[in-house]
Amino acid sequence: MRKIVLMMSVSLDGFFETRDRDISWHRVDDELLRHLNEQFRTMGAFMFGRVTHELMTAYWPTADQDPDISAEAVEFAGIWREMPKFVFSRTLTWAGRDTAVIHDVVPAQIAELKAQPGGDIALSGANLAATFMRHGLIDEFRILVHPVVLGQGRPLFEAPDVRMDLRLKGARTFGNGVVLLHYSSDGV
Repeated sequence: MRKIVLMMSVSLDGFFETRDRDISWHRVDDELLRHLNEQFRTMGAFMFGRVTHELMTAYWPTADQDPDISAEAVEFAGIWREMPKFVFSRTLTWAGRDTAVIHDVVPAQIAELKAQPGGDIALSGANLAATFMRHGLIDEFRILVHPVVLGQGRPLFEAPDVRMDLRLKGARTFGNGVVLLHYSSDGV
């Protein structure tokens, strides 16, 4: 059975974006992007909230046409374009090629998606993650902690009514100071 894997970046103090939705502080270099590409190549789909989906669709469909981007970014653009996507939105009716719009998080429907053949499903978006957490739908957490303190912004974990005991599966430090923390939700 496929897993739902939350893959998000946070500042050292736990924010995934500033109050004005700035993420320019993310330290994504070629080494980190190579690692992410390795991970995403094995995935079967992306799941986004509407805001994250719009952010991604604003750049990645044509990113590889920019002659100044790295080979790693070109590779990710191809992965992103070809990967099936699910966008959760109550307002969208259509979100593009290879993208299914889902209006609500229904645990039985998510279980059906997980039971389909293919690679794991990468989940991204803080609001969506909070909803998935409330329903106990996240199987793994792969959190990239960037060596930046923002002081304020939007926290990644906005589900104060949820407590989860996680098991550390691994950690990796990248040359730019980013640390990947990989946890499983199957308990301790």
